[in-house]
Amino acid sequence: MFKNQTPQQLSFFIAGISAAAMAALLLLLKAFTFLNVTWPEVLGLFVLAFAVAFVANYYLVRYFIFRRIKLIYKIIHRQKLPSEFRAGNLDMTKNVLDDVEREVGEWAAKQESELEELERLATYRRRFIGDVSHELKTPIFNVQGFIHTLLDGALYDSNVNLQYLQRAAKNIERLQMIVEDLETINKLEAGQMILDLQEFDLHDLTDEVYADLEMRAHERNIRLTYKEGANQRFRIRADKESIRQVLMNLVHNSIKYGKEGGLTKISFYDMETYVLVEISDNGIGITPEHLSHVFDRFYRVDKHRSREAGGTGLGLSIVKHIIEAHKQTINVRSSVGSGSTFGFTLEKA
Repeated sequence: MFKNQTPQQLSFFIAGISAAAMAALLLLLKAFTFLNVTWPEVLGLFVLAFAVAFVANYYLVRYFIFRRIKLIYKIIHRQKLPSEFRAGNLDMTKNVLDDVEREVGEWAAKQESELEELERLATYRRRFIGDVSHELKTPIFNVQGFIHTLLDGALYDSNVNLQYLQRAAKNIERLQMIVEDLETINKLEAGQMILDLQEFDLHDLTDEVYADLEMRAHERNIRLTYKEGANQRFRIRADKESIRQVLMNLVHNSIKYGKEGGLTKISFYDMETYVLVEISDNGIGITPEHLSHVFDRFYRVDKHRSREAGGTGLGLSIVKHIIEAHKQTINVRSSVGSGSTFGFTLEKA
C-alpha cells in the first residue's frame, strides 16, 4: 500500500488518519456526554487537526528520511557531501527512497565488479610474476653454469672455453630479448608508446618482411607466398615500424610452427574503410583449449619447441597490443594438423 507513495503523500495520509481520529473522538464525546459541539465546529477542528498533523508529519518524515539518506550516501559516495545537501532541499513530491535504493543497487554492483576486477588482477599478477621468474630462471641458470665451469678450470681448456662462452652469450641475448619485450608491452599497456602514424603501401612492407625472413624460411623449406588475387595495392595509415613488427612476428611464427616443406600465405581483403590481413600456414595447428590463450604473455602451445627456436613467449602479446593501439582487432582460427590463420584489420589511408 505504501510501496510507491511519496513522502508528501505519506504525510497527507497520516494527517488524514490523525484528523479523522480526532473528529471521531469528538463525535463520540458528543454522543455519550452530550458535549455541546456543532457540526461546523467539528469540521473546523478536523481541518485544524489535519493541518497541524500534516505539517508535523511532513517535517518529521522529511527529517527522518534525510538523516537515513545522508548516512547511506556517506557510505556509498565515500566523500564529504556537498553543502547544498540539506533536509530543506529534499524533494518530498518524489519517491526519494526509490532513488536511494537504485543508487545503492548501482553502488553494490560497482563494488562487486571492482572486487572481481581486483581478484582478476591479483591472479594475473601472481601468474605473471611466476611466468617471468620461470622465463628468466632458465637463461640465468645456464649463464651461471657456463661461467662457473669456466672459472673452475674450463677457461684454460681450448676444447670447450670458446663453446661455453658462446653459449653464455646466447643466453644473455635471450635475457635481453625478454627484457626488451617486457618493456615494449609495458609501454603499450601504459599508453606511453606514441604511434608514428603515416601512409604507406602494405604490399611493399610485406615484401620487405618476406625478404628479411627468406633465409629462415629456406632453412625449413617453407615457401613464402601471397594468396591468389592479393596483388592489389592498399595504402594504409598506421605506424609502419609497429606493423612491420606485427608482420615479422606472425610470419616468423608461421615458419617456426609450419610444416617442413609447407608454405606461408598472406591474403588481403578489401573492407571499404579497412583492410583485412591474414597470415596462414599449413602447420601443426592449435588445439581448441590453447586457442583462447595464444595472445597471453609467456603462453606457449609447444613450450619445448618455442624455447628451442629462441622465442620469448611475448611476441603474440605484443602483436595484440600493437593492433589494439591502432584501435583495430586481431583474431586467430586454427585446425589441428591443418594449420593456423591470424587475421587483423588496418585502416585505409
